Amino acid sequence: MTGTEIERQVLNNRIHIRPFIQEHINPNSYNYRLGPKLLEITDDVIDPARKVSYNEISLNADGYVLMPKRLYLGSTVEEIGSDHYVTQLIGRSSVGRLGLFLQITASLGHIGSKHCWTLELKCVQPVKVYPDMKIGQVSFWNIEGENSESYLGKYQNFNSPHVSEFFNEMVQK
Repeated sequence: MTGTEIERQVLNNRIHIRPFIQEHINPNSYNYRLGPKLLEITDDVIDPARKVSYNEISLNADGYVLMPKRLYLGSTVEEIGSDHYVTQLIGRSSVGRLGLFLQITASLGHIGSKHCWTLELKCVQPVKVYPDMKIGQVSFWNIEGENSESYLGKYQNFNSPHVSEFFNEMVQK
C-alpha cells in the first residue's frame, strides 16, 4: 500500500495508528517510534521451555546504550493494526546502517491485532537508542481469500514489551 493510501485508510478508520503523525508517512510505509521501556533479556542461555529473566530499563532523553550479545525487547509508541489489512513491521534502513537489527523474525501482524507492538532489538556494536526515536516502519498488505476471523492469540492485548510465552507451548515433563 502506498503512503497516501495508508493515510486515506487511517482517515477512513480501516487502519489504526494512534497517535498518527502525517509527517511519518513514507512512499510505502509509516515510521513508528520506540516506546519508553526496554526489557533486557539476562539469561546466559535462553531455554524455550522456561520463561526468560530480564531487567526493565526506562528510557529517558539521555538515551540508553544497547550492547552486543544481548537481546532487548521494546515496543512501539503507536498502537498499530487493522481489521482489513495485514501489517508488516520492519526496521528502517537508517537504523540498520547503525548496526541495529529490528524485528529479526517477528515482522508479521495478523488482521485484527491493534496494539503497541513488541520489538526485537539486537546490535552488532554498542549503539544508543532514545525514547520516541523513529526506529522502524510498518507497511500494510491486502489479503486475498476469505477472512472469517481476527487474530485472538496470546500477544494481542499487550501495549508494552512482552517476553516470549513459547514455554507455554512446550510439553512439560
